[in-house]
Amino acid sequence: MPLMSMSIRRALVAVLAMAVLPLQATTLLVNAHIHTLDPDKPQATALAWGDDGRLLAVGTTSELQAQYRDAKSVDAHGATVIPGLIDAHGHLLGLGVLRSQADLVGARSKAEVVKRLQAWAASLPKDAWVLGRGWDQNLWPEKSFPSAADLDAAFPDRPVYLERVDGHASWVNTAAMKRAKKSLDGDWQPDGGRIQRVGTRASGVLVDGAQDLVQSAIPPMTPAQTREAYKHAFDDAVATGLTGVHDAGVSLDDFKVLQQMAKDGEIPLRLYEMADGNHAALDWLCAQGGQWIDPSGRLRMHTVKLYMDGALGSRGAALLSDYSDDHGNKGIFVTSPEDYRVAVAKARGCKVQVATHAIGDRGNRMVLDTYQAVLGKDAETDHRWRVEHAQIVALDDIPRFATLHLIASMQPTHATSDMPWAAQRLGTERLKGAYAWQRFLHERVPLAFGSDFPVESVNPMLGLYAAITRQDLAGQPPGGWLPDQKVSRIQALVGFTRAAAYAGFMEREVGMLKAGMRADFVLLNADPLTIEPRQIADLKPLSTWVDGKAVYTAGKTDAAR
Repeated sequence: MPLMSMSIRRALVAVLAMAVLPLQATTLLVNAHIHTLDPDKPQATALAWGDDGRLLAVGTTSELQAQYRDAKSVDAHGATVIPGLIDAHGHLLGLGVLRSQADLVGARSKAEVVKRLQAWAASLPKDAWVLGRGWDQNLWPEKSFPSAADLDAAFPDRPVYLERVDGHASWVNTAAMKRAKKSLDGDWQPDGGRIQRVGTRASGVLVDGAQDLVQSAIPPMTPAQTREAYKHAFDDAVATGLTGVHDAGVSLDDFKVLQQMAKDGEIPLRLYEMADGNHAALDWLCAQGGQWIDPSGRLRMHTVKLYMDGALGSRGAALLSDYSDDHGNKGIFVTSPEDYRVAVAKARGCKVQVATHAIGDRGNRMVLDTYQAVLGKDAETDHRWRVEHAQIVALDDIPRFATLHLIASMQPTHATSDMPWAAQRLGTERLKGAYAWQRFLHERVPLAFGSDFPVESVNPMLGLYAAITRQDLAGQPPGGWLPDQKVSRIQALVGFTRAAAYAGFMEREVGMLKAGMRADFVLLNADPLTIEPRQIADLKPLSTWVDGKAVYTAGKTDAAR
């Protein structure tokens, strides 16, 4: 008998190996209208996956039913299915703690803020801080920053600390200012921040780096409170169709809570965590070799989140020229350029992905200059460094994103939230590089979409709508704001799926529906590619699936874990 060829011998070994493997239980999703976002097979009507949560096949209902005759079947009844949506920039703990603070979002006056606070404070212990988030002076008739005096009449003794909607400024009363590390009066300013003053007296608004002067006096959350806040955030996220979140800045203590939650099976979606600056979490990540992945696949860290400047709404975004509505003010570098470069170089040495918050054109240029200097010849490598927001960019800087092989991580609802007053801040000329999605796509810069929740709503349907229309929910302005920068429906979906997955080095795991990838998908009550644009904002998930398990089903009170 002739000797077997090497190829036949290898094939026999492979068959024998497969014979001793346990058979996987298979589940089919059938009778669906599936947008796979796989360019090679964009449409399907059925999915098959094993109990390991990976897709076995994508095809037609008849094909897969014939191929997997013994599979458990889930009937979609014609529902639209898309890959699981990924928010490329959110703040999970910030979302979760909203339930333990006064909700100030949408308040149309200082008086309305105070009224909401009084109602909220009535249920608190008398010695507890009154905490809230969401105020926005741009919605008020006077459109100017408030003062401590606006709070003192209602709260003369107990401290009040209220974060602005963007998290880059806080409004406090006199009782809170008395708890500060040092007197806020005088003519000094903290590094990376600004104390608003009338003469030499602190007025009660703290911008960016000044916030910690009072915030550090607030009693910290316990690990149990942190865990509960995360659970609330997870429930909110999966109910909107999110199967993944890039969590933009987590402390080492909070990450340890997430690690325990992953170990206990309490994380229902994929979390891509970013260390919170050049602190303990980055040191820990460097000690892990620059990357850490939980065996469950639900929790990982590979990135550091740094800050360059502040926000546009509080006039802290760093601009190349003065604010059009505040002459003499060019914004703030939250991190000094020297300290920023040290942090970027440290991350590079640890093989950690860098993601930097940059809003203004000066802030973005400083990030680009630093990335270029630190990366050097390595700019050509697959580093996937990111610029978070990339909100106002000088036109000649946009091609540099492509040259440096960067990712623009942008939030569509920021454009529609800011459009009523952005021209006042920036003037007409600078708007050409503001929220300039098509300009980035034209340069072939990967565009990962997110929301920046809780600054904006966690609901990705609002992001899809904003990206496609550049209009508010009332359909204004007609045709969209700066309409040449609108994206197509497919481009919007890619931003929340494939591009977001790529930004997290997970494009072989999630972002489209293809054999071998994770069974992360969403069943919707209508098709985002065909319904009227305004209806996109009202899309509702019927169910959200991660690893082939339903983690949310409409009508149930709690998300399944």
